[in-house]
Amino acid sequence: MLLDPLQARQLLTHAMRNRYAILAVNADSPAAIVDTIEAARRCDAPVIVEASLWQLEGHSFGAGDARLGLTRYLADLAVLGDSKAFRDIPVIFHTDHIKGPLTRELLATAIRGVELRLTEGGGIVTASTISLDASELPHDENIGMLRWLAGLAERSGSPATFEMEDAVDHGFTPIERAKLFVGSVEETHPGYVWMWAPALGTQHGLTQGGESFDGDLALAHVDALRELTGRDIGLVLHGTSGMDDGELQRAVQAGVIKTNWSSELLNLRSETASRYYHEVFDSITPGSKEWKPAAMDTGLQAFISAEAVPAIERRIRLLGGAGQAAPFRDELTKIA
Repeated sequence: MLLDPLQARQLLTHAMRNRYAILAVNADSPAAIVDTIEAARRCDAPVIVEASLWQLEGHSFGAGDARLGLTRYLADLAVLGDSKAFRDIPVIFHTDHIKGPLTRELLATAIRGVELRLTEGGGIVTASTISLDASELPHDENIGMLRWLAGLAERSGSPATFEMEDAVDHGFTPIERAKLFVGSVEETHPGYVWMWAPALGTQHGLTQGGESFDGDLALAHVDALRELTGRDIGLVLHGTSGMDDGELQRAVQAGVIKTNWSSELLNLRSETASRYYHEVFDSITPGSKEWKPAAMDTGLQAFISAEAVPAIERRIRLLGGAGQAAPFRDELTKIA
């Protein structure tokens, strides 16, 4: 099931209350989306599928047009989320690294939603949760953009659930900055920010070294934002490179409810694809009887899935998400 913004808030609160983190996978192809949700299905876990600007523009979705890419991405998730195989799995669609001249247009569309016209039925599909890439924005522009988006949601009557970020790869975010950033949005548009991504010593990409995760600072952020807003705002790790299993689990206990996972999984998928073509090289030469099943995309994707799905499932289990879909579904049923 693809969650709407209000259902996404419920899931984030459920994760905070039950001390698990939801794995957020940057999926840059339809096959990667299926593998992510399949891994979640195997362990009955909620999951976040997120897309950055380069995925929306990528050949699998927008083919250079991020607007088209957003529509196709939402359509893919809506159809999969309503399918018999996956309708019991809570799925959040999150806009991740969105930046540049199309930022306002893309995020406004993600909030208002796109209309899907099907043979039978259809409707408006929106992003579950929203963030933008604030790594190159001055503080006032970061705050101003979140305020503008919240105002847009209010005027259009579309609920929205935001993740706000600091410069997440630069040292450590002091508590005062968390209060400034989240507090500024809360002052004018209360109740929109439900995730906060401060710098906590972690790194993006396949990088090593630098500082290490500061669990005490993470706890201090959670406490400060609860006092400021009167609700639990979960923390987000935009990068976990170099963190071992124990550190990741300690981060969850410190209030992290979302961890982004992209580079390691992308590396796994690309290395597996390379190995596939090496193994079937003789089969895809002219004259081979096995050329068609070896050359077709389904052969490649099945080979990759055999490696990727267990890796994603392991990560979900590590973060404590396994088995959490069923109790969350029960909460949704009671509220409905």
